[in-house]
Amino acid sequence: MSLQEKFDAAVEIIQKLPKTGPVSTSNDQKLTFYSLFKQATIGDVNTDRPGIFSIIERKKWDSWKELEGVSQDEAKERYIKALNDMFDKIAEELDVASWLEQIDPVIKTNLALIGK
Repeated sequence: MSLQEKFDAAVEIIQKLPKTGPVSTSNDQKLTFYSLFKQATIGDVNTDRPGIFSIIERKKWDSWKELEGVSQDEAKERYIKALNDMFDKIAEELDVASWLEQIDPVIKTNLALIGK
């Protein structure tokens, strides 16, 4: 399986995670996934920094800007690693196999594709 296919599977997992429940992303994790996604799909920041009153957009932009110079393939690898690390931590507190049976089956399938 190619890096692009693994990355696409990882992105779909993040997009399909339930908004509430035992497995969800924190604001810091969302920011990490956002910035890695942007770097992986676009490359270096290509827009002006949002204004001071656009707090959330500015944080997102700053997070993406911190990845400047990271190759798109490296960003994809980091995205997949961040997702795997997140599920490793979740597995310490939750029966992930049981949880996976209760949610969108695409998540379980895609976790297998990326080696989880």
